[in-house]
Amino acid sequence: MARMNIASALNAGLRAALESDPQVVLMGEDIGRLGGVFRVTDGLQKDFGPARVIDTPLAESAIMGTAVGLAMRGYRPVVEIQFDGFVYPAYDQIVNQVARLHFRSGGALSMPIVIRIPYGGGIGAIEHHSESPEAQFVMTPGLKVLTPATAHDAFWMVQQAVASDDPVVLMEPKRRYWESSEVGDVATPAWSSVVRREGADATLVTYGPMVATCLAAAETAAAEGREIEVVDLRTLSPLDLDPVVASVRRTGRVVVVHEAQRTLGIGAEVAARIGERCFFHLEAPVGRVTGYDMPYPPSRVEEEFLPDVDRILDAVDATFTAGDEEGTL
Repeated sequence: MARMNIASALNAGLRAALESDPQVVLMGEDIGRLGGVFRVTDGLQKDFGPARVIDTPLAESAIMGTAVGLAMRGYRPVVEIQFDGFVYPAYDQIVNQVARLHFRSGGALSMPIVIRIPYGGGIGAIEHHSESPEAQFVMTPGLKVLTPATAHDAFWMVQQAVASDDPVVLMEPKRRYWESSEVGDVATPAWSSVVRREGADATLVTYGPMVATCLAAAETAAAEGREIEVVDLRTLSPLDLDPVVASVRRTGRVVVVHEAQRTLGIGAEVAARIGERCFFHLEAPVGRVTGYDMPYPPSRVEEEFLPDVDRILDAVDATFTAGDEEGTL
């Protein structure tokens, strides 16, 4: 077991994938000589050469189209989108080709492509550098969507994604890149949710950058005598809600937390499914704490946009009272 940060864990996972399969190639803007904006690919071009760790032009659609062609020829491309807001020029390729070609070809073609996207706010960046577009990929049939919240998950998830014969969008919470934790020798099963903290009074369901925030909220609540369970979804498509359902049936109260905007976000789908499967166990309506329905704000006020411990605990409190008719904040 080693301790490393999420960026280093991703680097180590990509290195392991490159070593284990000569068909794996990395592609992206500045990922070679520079090692990427966040240095996730640092040193990989030096060790594996420019034919396998490829510096591309600043053209996301061309990068993704090239990856589709490589996948058709038996390669396993791993594409880095430099920032979340830069993915939209490639969106047509992703939803119309990457996600559909296996179905469209009757199974004759596979698209073993990994699309790495640093996402979310909290780094003081300018416009188009702090988006949370995960729901747009989750709603696209044919794509798997993963998001690690720990170094352990980052190390193993990127390798599981590369090994998948289906296309995987790996959403990497960029403001957590430098947070360290233990990386174990055994992978957590792919496409599964996990309980990060046990509790009996209420459940927080979250993923990616908000896992650490929810754990901090649970710590604060524990000091006040309330034990909150925290469930990390880890995989947004396919959703593994069995741990969520088991938790909610025990606690009777649940709040879903994510950084992305509220309307039609992941939280809406999770809340609907909890209502379908846990209706007779709920003591209060399902709560949601999210970003607001607006473009991501300038960095100097981004902390007002991002869910924090106080907003989360207020939403949990609302599940214990009858004063909030909607049960949400």
